[in-house]
Amino acid sequence: MSAAFDPVSEGQRYRWPIPPEGGWTSDDLDRIPGLPPHTELIDGSLVFMSPQRKFHTRTMWLLEKALLAHLPNDLDVDREMSIRLDARNRPEPDLLVYRAEADTGAAQTWYAPEDVVLAVEVVSPDSVDRDREVKPRKYAAAGVPHFWRVEASDDGLPIVYVYELDPALKAYTPAGIHHNKLRLDSPFPVEADLSELYDRGR
Repeated sequence: MSAAFDPVSEGQRYRWPIPPEGGWTSDDLDRIPGLPPHTELIDGSLVFMSPQRKFHTRTMWLLEKALLAHLPNDLDVDREMSIRLDARNRPEPDLLVYRAEADTGAAQTWYAPEDVVLAVEVVSPDSVDRDREVKPRKYAAAGVPHFWRVEASDDGLPIVYVYELDPALKAYTPAGIHHNKLRLDSPFPVEADLSELYDRGR
């Protein structure tokens, strides 16, 4: 990392990192001091996350619970861990399913794309373009075989848009839109009742 930091004036709360020529690298993301939690790297630029809304948090909980209940033994699931797609891109999906053998321990900060089976993005107001266009395009180009995009319906419940990779095109093709119930056979059999997003009787 070769960049300096802007001097701060009296009373200023943060020092914003100045990118080096050519932008940041994936390795820099682990070394830049004072970054906000869940900072991503997209095309060499840092992307900061806005505070999560309740829909986002509850949807992550609901889908993580469903994935954990159905995972085969050779897979595992993590939330908010980045994927090192290449030297200039380390996006952080909200959930990802990965090959269990890729777990290197408590100090791990990223997974390689070849170890990721599924990336899940829950769309927030400030991430619509990234989650609908930029990140799925990059996941597909890196060979991540499955992608889910989750958005809120008019009644505030999750709609899960499911995509599978066409390996010849290195692009995702739609594989279904799920309201109320999620039921899939690929990448492994999984079911979730999307209507229980705010159900306290768990």
